[in-house]
Amino acid sequence: MKKDLCDIQDEILLAALDDVAFDGWQWHVIEGAAAKTEHGVDMAAAVFPNKLEDAVRHFSNWADRQMLDMLESANPQEMRVRDRVRRAVIVRLHVLEPYKEAVRAASSYWLIPTRNIDAGKIVWKTADQIWQWAGDDSTDYNHYTKRLLLSGVLTSTTLTWLNDTSPTHDHTVEFLDRRIDDVLKIGRVFGKSAGKIISGLSAFKKKFKTPYCPDETKL
Repeated sequence: MKKDLCDIQDEILLAALDDVAFDGWQWHVIEGAAAKTEHGVDMAAAVFPNKLEDAVRHFSNWADRQMLDMLESANPQEMRVRDRVRRAVIVRLHVLEPYKEAVRAASSYWLIPTRNIDAGKIVWKTADQIWQWAGDDSTDYNHYTKRLLLSGVLTSTTLTWLNDTSPTHDHTVEFLDRRIDDVLKIGRVFGKSAGKIISGLSAFKKKFKTPYCPDETKL
């Protein structure tokens, strides 16, 4: 059976993670992992054309997909919104638990200033996956606000988790609960403010209608 690109990337990634825990994210580790698989060392550059950046990015992508697979047995409609988000974040950390040192190394990799924008995009994508699973279908400012706030929760909670040595990660769960509470408060305040701003802009536009734009559907 012919394997697709994602399958090959997954196989190389999983073959690399144990070595990443000791050597960090290094391109020679990815090449070595490819050599361990049936694909051979040359396949590493073929499936990760941007080399290490693509490999580290795929690690997050893989974790997102594993999280969603594990969440299939849960019905988000039976939970409060906060519990949906909480469940998803905890499940993702559970997926990553065997690879904690690889996550730590990935965090260090993305801390380089020139990689900050890409790091933000990756966290945003995870936040978007969680909100989609949670049933969020907003298209207005709420869409962006929710993902921005959850991105902050994901980042801070993951850093807390990396330093949590308790067997059941109680400290991480308690931290996550506090962050979600804070985000819900901020979201409500921001939502009211944003709503007033949008209403104000709408009123401003109506007040200053001008005959110079006869066809306003083009605006």
